[in-house]
Amino acid sequence: MSYHYPFDESWSKQEIIDVVQFFNLIENAYEKQVRRDDVLAAYNRFKSIVPAKSEEKTYFATFEKASGYKCYPVVKQARNTEGKFIKMK
Repeated sequence: MSYHYPFDESWSKQEIIDVVQFFNLIENAYEKQVRRDDVLAAYNRFKSIVPAKSEEKTYFATFEKASGYKCYPVVKQARNTEGKFIKMK
């Protein structure tokens, strides 16, 4: 990994850690597999830090540009599946 996770420097240390963990789960959904419940919990925490949809889209686009991984399809699959694990193709 030769890129940085997007975050706001005004966030607390814990908020930065939580957002980085969310983006790490997105990576793992493409590279390995992740627990559906972990994705939903991390996304809910992300939304408590970044409540505005426009800001969310900006962070998702920045992350996709840096990593090549799309966040929304992972969150969508987590919401729409009954399985315990998510693996993106």
